[in-house]
Amino acid sequence: NEGNEYFKEKDYGRAVAAYSEGLRRRCGDAGLDAVLLTNRAAAHFHLGNYRSALNDAIQAKKLKPTHLKAIIRGALCHMELKNFSEALAWCEEGLQIDSKEKKLVEMRAKADKLKVNIEAAWLLQCLSLWDPWREGAPSRFLCGERNIKLLVEPSAEEEEVSDGLAEISLDGFHPDSATGAKVHLDADGNLNWPVLFLYPEHEQTDFTVAFHENSRFIDHLMVMFAELPPWDLEKKYLPNNLELYFEDEEREEMYEVNPEHTLLQVLQHERYFVKAGTPTVLVFAKRSPFSKKYFSGKKVHRL
Repeated sequence: NEGNEYFKEKDYGRAVAAYSEGLRRRCGDAGLDAVLLTNRAAAHFHLGNYRSALNDAIQAKKLKPTHLKAIIRGALCHMELKNFSEALAWCEEGLQIDSKEKKLVEMRAKADKLKVNIEAAWLLQCLSLWDPWREGAPSRFLCGERNIKLLVEPSAEEEEVSDGLAEISLDGFHPDSATGAKVHLDADGNLNWPVLFLYPEHEQTDFTVAFHENSRFIDHLMVMFAELPPWDLEKKYLPNNLELYFEDEEREEMYEVNPEHTLLQVLQHERYFVKAGTPTVLVFAKRSPFSKKYFSGKKVHRL
C-alpha cells in the first residue's frame, strides 16, 4: 500500500523501495508477490529502468502465469528495448488469456509494424554492405556470419607483396584471371572462393577460381597434383608430401594448415585475414632444404 501511494504521487524511486521491502518480507503468497513484482516493474518502467522492469515482469509471470498486468508490463518493456519479436510473443500470450485486451491488441499491431520496418532496414543495410572488392560478390554480412575477417581496403603497404614473398615471381600468374574471379554464393547457400596457391621454392603459382568453402585442401591438392608439374624436376610435389601455410603479416608469423581441413575452417582461424577477396596459401615440399631456410628466423605455428 505504501508503494502504491508513492506511485500515485509519481515518486517512483520510493515506490520501488517500498515494493522491494514488501518482497523482502517473504509472505509466502505467490499472488501477492506477483503483484509486488508487477508494481515494482511499473515503477522501474517510469524511471526508464526497462531491463529491471522486464526482469520483474518475468518473475511475476513465473509466479502467476495468468497475471495479465505482468504480461502487459513485460510486452511494454520489450517494446522500449526494441525487442519487437519478443513483444509480439508476450502480446500473443496475453491475448490467449483475454482476446479483447485493448492495450495488447494495439501493442501487437505496433510491434508487428515496427518489426517489419526493422527487418526492412536491416535488409537495406545488408545490401549497402555489398562487397566493394568485386562486383557481384556476396555481402560482407555473409562473411561476418561465418566469422571470416576481411581486409577490403588494404593500405598501400599491404598491397605490396610481403617481405617473405618478395622473391616470388608471378610471371606464371595471369592477373586477368584473378580479377575476373569472384567469391560467389551457390544455390545451396555456400560460398565459393577464388584461392591463390604460392610455391615460393619455384616462384610459381596456381589459381583456383571456385574453391567450395566446405571442400578440403587435400581434395584440391589431389586434383592439382594428379600429374607432376613441369617445374618439379625433383618430383617432390606429391599431394601427401606437401605442407600448407598462411602468413600473419601483422605479426610476421606463419601458421601451418591441416590439409584435411576445409577452406572455411582455415578462413575462420583467428589470425587469418582475407585480402582483396582472395584467400592465399603457401605450399612447400615436406622437410625440404628450401623450407628449412625459408622458415629460419620466423615464428612458425605448426600442427
